[in-house]
Amino acid sequence: MPTQQVIEKFQPSIIQIATQNGTGTGFYLKEYDLIITNDHVVDNNPEVTIAGKTFEKALSRVWYTDRKHDLAFLQAPQGIELPELPLGRYESLKDGDNVIAIGHPYGLNYTATQGVISKVDRIRDGLKFIQIDAAINPGNSGGPLVNEEGEVIGVNSFIIRGGDNLGFALPVNYLRTALQLYAPHKGTPSTRCPSCEFLVLPDNIEAAKYCPSCGTEVKLPELPEKEMEVVGVAKTIEDILRELGKDIKLSRSGANRWEVKEGSAKIKITYNPENYFITGDAYLCQLPPDATRIKPLYQYLLQENYKMNGLVLSCVSQNIVLSCVIYDLDITKDTGSQTFSTLFKNADHYDDLLKTTYGCVDRLEEV
Repeated sequence: MPTQQVIEKFQPSIIQIATQNGTGTGFYLKEYDLIITNDHVVDNNPEVTIAGKTFEKALSRVWYTDRKHDLAFLQAPQGIELPELPLGRYESLKDGDNVIAIGHPYGLNYTATQGVISKVDRIRDGLKFIQIDAAINPGNSGGPLVNEEGEVIGVNSFIIRGGDNLGFALPVNYLRTALQLYAPHKGTPSTRCPSCEFLVLPDNIEAAKYCPSCGTEVKLPELPEKEMEVVGVAKTIEDILRELGKDIKLSRSGANRWEVKEGSAKIKITYNPENYFITGDAYLCQLPPDATRIKPLYQYLLQENYKMNGLVLSCVSQNIVLSCVIYDLDITKDTGSQTFSTLFKNADHYDDLLKTTYGCVDRLEEV
């Protein structure tokens, strides 16, 4: 199957995954109606946010975790038709076979990299891994490794930092075994014991935290009675967003990062503890294609900046961005609510006005 065809086939089933601590990749298997990813991507969270090409960001329940094999299974979005991704056979793989790794490295959505299998059975920590030279980076974790026939042959799991394209994928035979083990218990929170590989379920766990087979301490991906809250500046930001009517869980897009929509504008909020600043960037429309309208547009943006207090309109490449900056020691729930409320209202207002009056166009977005 041509590489381009493989990529086009897989993209609708490649899932973006985010927690309050980071981001990663997953992929949908229709046969089991589950999203597959790495255990380290879900990072002990019983619930994560997911998004795909054919559906908006949504919450997804974590049903299965497997620390030893670094696997996790998530609930698939309901009412969405996604293409079938077949599982290949590990036994048929050979050193030198061409492969494709698909994922979301560094937030660059649906990135596909090609390479070859450097070694089919590299042993690490008592497990076989497929060593590949296809470039994988942070954010690729949990994505599929695909062969030329368009079959999933592995789950991209880790890299050796400082190495030159030294990537490793968990072979599909481990994934298939885990899926078959969990399938009879679908819809039940479970974890696989890292010591004896016994499937621990709510009805067989010992004293709420021990494997009934070997006594190893384990943790089921169960929803807590009360959600553990973030602390410090991040908590203040989330309190503000909650007060402004935003869904906190769906707003989280990584560690100290949030993303919300206001009308047609997308607003990204970032807190950088290293430089002590909180930034809010509302990505509006793009510059008009008619060059004669750009000069009056620039004049209008400068005039508006002169009038505004605390907000700045700027051009970043072709995008028009409305921004605010807050020093972390200055933010309180009251001052932050006022600043973000003003940013949100003005973002939607300016986005519509610039399109109507100056011929600006909808921005290009990753989908």
